[in-house]
Amino acid sequence: MLHIVVCIKQVPDSREIRIDPKNNTLIRQGVPSIVNFYDMHGLEEALRIKDETGARVTVVTMGPPPAEKGLKECISLGADDAVLVTDRGFAGADTLATSYVVARTIRKIAETWGPVDIVFCGKQTLDGDTGQVGPGVACRLDLEQLTYVNKVVDVDEQNRKVRVHRLLEDGIEVVETSMPVLITALKELNKVRRASLPGMIRAARYKPTVWTTADFPDLERAKIGLKGSPTIVAKTWVPEVKAVKTNMIAYDSPEAGAAQLADQLMSKEMQTLLDWA
Repeated sequence: MLHIVVCIKQVPDSREIRIDPKNNTLIRQGVPSIVNFYDMHGLEEALRIKDETGARVTVVTMGPPPAEKGLKECISLGADDAVLVTDRGFAGADTLATSYVVARTIRKIAETWGPVDIVFCGKQTLDGDTGQVGPGVACRLDLEQLTYVNKVVDVDEQNRKVRVHRLLEDGIEVVETSMPVLITALKELNKVRRASLPGMIRAARYKPTVWTTADFPDLERAKIGLKGSPTIVAKTWVPEVKAVKTNMIAYDSPEAGAAQLADQLMSKEMQTLLDWA
């Protein structure tokens, strides 16, 4: 049986994020959290593989205790188990420290529930937007990695092969590699399913496994939290809002409106040429 791990993160809902104009920081109070939507597409693909092969799906997140809500949402969709890694010692982690803790967690998951064949991550998160954690986890676990995947063509459990399409700037790349493998998901990968009533009932009763620093006795404290995070944010600011001059065109017919627009564009083009001259 295949064992798939899906890494998720709870992030502020970007539709309701506001900026404090005085200190230029995110206002998180009162802003609801959601599961990063790229991660949800990774989960959906894991569940599709589960539907086809009977794979086991384990979801993991590192975050504060309220992140349990996101794990329960994944359980309601069909994940088998969920792990919450939470501790004040992990607070303030950048992508380097986060990938270290997540990689150690996946190793512990493998020791607890069996070897891991596929790891799914989102392409990036809505808050950090770096796209570094997935590849960082792959490097730490010495996994093959397939990034920017918009289609999983085939998962061959018997021959332990995975074939995917990677969406690149200049086209589609078809790649096949061996398991174990880490895949970062794009939103084009699939359409996320809705939770079933039995799934929601199971999620309401489900209690995720919770691991803290005490569950990782050989964890290097210098590599976690703020101590393990060399990233420095030198400055943040809100872009200045600039007024844009607009002209309204009144017309009696589409043809007349098009003629007026063409005249205005031509006059602006001529003015630009004269300015250059």
